[in-house]
Amino acid sequence: MYTRKNQKDLDADERARFVAALLEVKRRGVYDEFVRLHGQYFVSDGEGGQRVGHMSPSFFPWHRQYLLEFERALQQVDPKVTLPYWDWTTDQSPTSGLWADDFLGGNGRPGDRRVMTGPFAFDRGDWPVNVGVTEEKYLMRDFGRPADPVALPTPAELARAVDDPVYDSAPWDSTATTAGFRNKLEGWTVGEKEGWHNHNRVHLWVGGQMTGGTSPNDPVFWLHHTFIDLVWARWQREHPGSGYEPRRPLPATDPQHGRVISLDEPMSPWRVRPSELLDHTRFYQYAQ
Repeated sequence: MYTRKNQKDLDADERARFVAALLEVKRRGVYDEFVRLHGQYFVSDGEGGQRVGHMSPSFFPWHRQYLLEFERALQQVDPKVTLPYWDWTTDQSPTSGLWADDFLGGNGRPGDRRVMTGPFAFDRGDWPVNVGVTEEKYLMRDFGRPADPVALPTPAELARAVDDPVYDSAPWDSTATTAGFRNKLEGWTVGEKEGWHNHNRVHLWVGGQMTGGTSPNDPVFWLHHTFIDLVWARWQREHPGSGYEPRRPLPATDPQHGRVISLDEPMSPWRVRPSELLDHTRFYQYAQ
C-alpha cells in the first residue's frame, strides 16, 4: 500500500518526478489512450446504452479504477510516483503552487486561452492535444470563466454533499437531485440558477479541455478526481451504515434497467465490480 498526498505537500523532487512521469506516458502514447477511454465512457442521460462513468451510481468506483489504471501506468515509468490530490475548497488561488511553472503551468492567455507556461504548454513541444472535440492542438484554460464568472466550490457546498447519508437514488442519473451523495458531489443540477456544483463546477472553473468528455487532456484532471476519490472515502467513514446503491440489478420494468450498474455487476471496460472497489485501503491510503 502506498500514500497519496495533497499536492501542496509535495516536495520539489516529488513534483518533478510526477511531471516527468506524465510527460513520459504522453510520449509513449499511453496518455492519449486514457483520454480516449474517458471520452468513450462519458455517456449522458439522453444517450442510449449503459451509463457507467458519469451521471450514474458507478461514477465513484468507475473513476477509482480509472485512476488506479493510470497510476499504474505512471509507476511503470517511476515506481515512486503516486497521484496527488487538489483540495479545491481550500486551495483556490489561480496563482497557487499548483499552477506554478514547474508543476501544472498557469492559466490560458486572453483570446485563444492557450496555456503558455509550464511543462504542458504547447510551445514546449511535449504536450500536443491529440484527442478532443476541437481542432486546437494546444492545452487551454480559462480560470473562473471571466465572461460569465464561476467560483470554485466552498467547504459548505462540499459538506452539503458529504452530509447526505443516502449514496444515490432513483432515477439514478443527473436528475437525482432530491437525495443522494453521488449526484450532489458529481454536481448535476436541474432548473437551478446557480448552475453546476462541486465536481462539475471545478471542471467549469478550469475551462478549456476540462469542460468536455476528453477532460483528461489537462493533467489537473487527475488531481481533481483524486480529491473526488478522497471525498468518497470520507463519506464512507461518516456514514458507516450506508453503502452503494442500487445493491441489486434494477428490474426490467425500471426505465433505467440495463443502463445502471448495481453493486455486483461488472463495469466496462475492466469487468471489475463496484463491490471490489469500496475499500481504497486495499491499494493506497491518503495523507490528510
